[in-house]
Amino acid sequence: MNYTPPYTITSKMLTLATSIGEELTKIEFDAHKNITPMLRKKNRIKTLTGTLEIEGNFLGEEKITAIIDGKRVLGSYQEVLEVEGAINAYKEFENYRFDELDDLLRAHKILMKDILKNAGSFRTMNVGVGNEQGVSHVAPPFGVVPDLMRNLFEWLKNSEEHLLIKSCVFHYEFEFIHPFNDGNGRIGRLWQSVILYHWRKVFSAIPTESIIRDNQEEYYKMLEISGNLGESTPFIEFMLEVILQSIKSSVKSSVKSSVNTENKILEYLKENPKTTIKELAEILNLTTRAIEKQIANLKSNNKLIRVGSARKGYWEVKE
Repeated sequence: MNYTPPYTITSKMLTLATSIGEELTKIEFDAHKNITPMLRKKNRIKTLTGTLEIEGNFLGEEKITAIIDGKRVLGSYQEVLEVEGAINAYKEFENYRFDELDDLLRAHKILMKDILKNAGSFRTMNVGVGNEQGVSHVAPPFGVVPDLMRNLFEWLKNSEEHLLIKSCVFHYEFEFIHPFNDGNGRIGRLWQSVILYHWRKVFSAIPTESIIRDNQEEYYKMLEISGNLGESTPFIEFMLEVILQSIKSSVKSSVKSSVNTENKILEYLKENPKTTIKELAEILNLTTRAIEKQIANLKSNNKLIRVGSARKGYWEVKE
């Protein structure tokens, strides 16, 4: 391997990486009981909303949820196509091979299928990336893009660097190369999450893209600073902070979701004490296994008891 992207490992990166590992341990410990299918769907919607809003698509969580559920929404044709493309690209999230260029091209084709004629293919023109002051970054000439992308994926596949760092380096280098006519930001953010998922599976339920959206100005600033510096060090530090914040936010959401689900179960059973676990799962859009775990927790905390047999009994909520 001849190519290594320029960056420097700093004390700040090591500190952040340690904190990320510690926070992941917390969320992974509780993942089996707190990260429910409902929470995964909610976080995926946050991810889609975040990455689209960065690009100026503000249909929002409610309309994106409706589109996922097969409903029609009010919005421009372009906005709806962008949402549908992002939904379909993220549906394949767990199937992408993070170190295969063909898979990234496939992801771009899915994302931009009905938007670009050359979706899934590298750009065939020179481009610049602009900001309020004008052009902030002139991307490499289109003729060298295929070689630059092959070199980047060769490094991604063969480098011994930690995947956490690799994900940040890749994100920056990808945006620097800007290999497509459109969709570069969305694919760059998606692919960093794909790389992180191949490190720790719990990243399939962590909406990192929504935290980038919340820090959008800083995101672009760090891309620009790194470009001027000629290495991705500032951007890596920034993205590690974003990842840490995303994990902490997910821990809070998972705990809150668990408590909210317990409250919903108690409220429903108070009014409908003969409801079965299967019926409750359908009502709350959860698996029966998830409901069983919540009920077991409620029973152990003396908030719920079962009176009579499983078939003819009823639930009694303790005040």
